[in-house]
Amino acid sequence: MSLWEYANPQKFMQTSQAVLPAIWGLTALSMVVGLVWGFFLTPEAENFGSTVKIIYLHVPAAMMAINAWVMMLVASLIWLIRRHHVSALAARAAAPVGLTMTLIALATGAIWGQPMWGTYWAWDPRLTSFLILFLFYLGYIALWEAIENPDAAADLTSVLCIVGSVFAVLSRYAVNFWNQGLHQGATLSLDKQENIANVFWLPLLVCLGAFILLFVALVLERTRTEIRVRRIKALIARERMA
Repeated sequence: MSLWEYANPQKFMQTSQAVLPAIWGLTALSMVVGLVWGFFLTPEAENFGSTVKIIYLHVPAAMMAINAWVMMLVASLIWLIRRHHVSALAARAAAPVGLTMTLIALATGAIWGQPMWGTYWAWDPRLTSFLILFLFYLGYIALWEAIENPDAAADLTSVLCIVGSVFAVLSRYAVNFWNQGLHQGATLSLDKQENIANVFWLPLLVCLGAFILLFVALVLERTRTEIRVRRIKALIARERMA
């Protein structure tokens, strides 16, 4: 059994149909547990008060915004190297999900920034790189829509994805590259002095798992839709030629 078997659209459709109900169930369960635990069963943080609880949306959304682009990069490279259409469609399917995660991260960051920094926005290295990543998501989606030939669109968007990966990396490590700006360091860290307290850390891990499952479920659903759309377009083209 090879992983490349799932590059076959029929095999992908069968497998995804089988696993999606379980993934959606786990997503709903972990999302409810994580958000209820984080928002209602954790104490207020010293110096931050109840505003700290926004991390249960902000941190998972920000991490998935970056990792969604990484997933798109891997899928795009597979398309460029092996020309598997499912990988190109999966990258296309992930883009709106990543865009939404980026928007959630920017919005919740602004909500957090007002009481903590006294402003909704600052040209902080991490905030700025995240804004640029958001614009790359918009450009990626627009490029797919602008090109009629699907293979040409997949080629050009794959190149754009490779270029945009620079800003995905900057969004993750901007605080480490530039020791300036308002944004604090990593919320989750192997360094015990840097990592948040367990009372906040454990529900945050549940929320992070929930967002990962949500991303996987949405990408699988959207990829299935993209495959169906591709099949319908192919049937319409054949009818016109007949």
